Amino acid sequence: MKNVNVVLGLFYGDEGKGKVIDYLSSNARYAVRFSGGNNAGHQVEVDGKKFAFHLLPSGILYKNIKAVLGNGVVIDPKVLLEEIDNLKANGYKVDNLYISEKAHVIMPYHIILDGVLEDIRGKNKIGTTKRGIGPAYCDKFERSGIRMEDFISKNFKDLLEINIRNKNVILKAYGYDELDFKSIYDEYKEYAKALKKYVCDTTTMLHKAIKNNENILCEGAQATLLDIDFGSYPYVTSSNPTIGGVSTGTGIGSRYINEVIGVIKAYSSRVGEGPYVTEQKNEVGDMIRELGHEYGTTTKRPRRCGWLDIVALNYAIMLNGVTSIAMNHLDTVGKLDTIKLCVAYKYKGKETTDFRTNIDFLKNSEAIYEEFSGNFGDISKCKSFDELPENAKNYVRRIEELTNTKVGFIGTGAGRENIIVR
Repeated sequence: MKNVNVVLGLFYGDEGKGKVIDYLSSNARYAVRFSGGNNAGHQVEVDGKKFAFHLLPSGILYKNIKAVLGNGVVIDPKVLLEEIDNLKANGYKVDNLYISEKAHVIMPYHIILDGVLEDIRGKNKIGTTKRGIGPAYCDKFERSGIRMEDFISKNFKDLLEINIRNKNVILKAYGYDELDFKSIYDEYKEYAKALKKYVCDTTTMLHKAIKNNENILCEGAQATLLDIDFGSYPYVTSSNPTIGGVSTGTGIGSRYINEVIGVIKAYSSRVGEGPYVTEQKNEVGDMIRELGHEYGTTTKRPRRCGWLDIVALNYAIMLNGVTSIAMNHLDTVGKLDTIKLCVAYKYKGKETTDFRTNIDFLKNSEAIYEEFSGNFGDISKCKSFDELPENAKNYVRRIEELTNTKVGFIGTGAGRENIIVR
């Protein structure tokens, strides 16, 4: 009955999880998003057309897939409906979507408060996307949130009125305009009507699928080093995009989990603030950004770019119990003359391969590198590992050796067909 597979990001997000999820979805019956909100973005290219998903599971493009938004997701109904409408406009019926009744709803006051709180941090800003995710999770744990089952019920009006009254006290204290209850209610009750048909008990549905031996693919948003507990706090997201978030965000116990596939790029990148040991604030970083088109799917912000970090990667593999690695952008890094791989840190004069999320440690650690030959040429047509040039194979093999983990998937280009499966 171990028929649940998981795809997780192992760095700071934007590793290209969507492509790996898209490939694996062809053999799955359920595609489940278990954490985060529309601060995440998965981009999938199908028949030359790009789809950017901020909430919808990437697997929704498959007719055989039942796409699930689990209880661990916080949902902006306006954004979700925009994504649904976009798919319908492109010929997809979207009658295969299921939303957990326990998922929390992002309301306008969450978005406003996200911006307010980031502004008053000043020089200590986190780099939030200001999509309301953090404040929505705050309300969830403070027990004043509105869940999807409330959103579509007759209780929504009363719950919204209480929340707006309380949030207006906070906004007024910060010198911001108060919110108008009626205009928000009139707008959001229509969103509730449109989404009602998708809301159900997804936990029971998924466990019935497990009993029926149907394959389930759980997809993470953001990534390990942004985890609220295990990331570089406070420069993190507000949920658990690590393996523990699968169980708490879906209701699926660990006994049912089979493969845990960790996604990386052949280099690394980060959006937002926070320490980043292998960042290249130079021409190399700029070149990687342009070659890899490293601009946020959600924010369009230019990503900070640098070399792949084995110290951080081994930490992420350990935390998540990763069984295999999926590496994207091997073609991108292969366009460089020389590739560097961080194999250890130097901190206070001592070499270490132990990763810590302590900010002082990360800010004052120096990367120790090994160098590899680049110039792989065009590898987009390669369909097997043996077809790759020798210097590309050497780079992949060294990563496997240092992590003691097989690289089972290799991305060789932007299209869904540009992937080597080992």
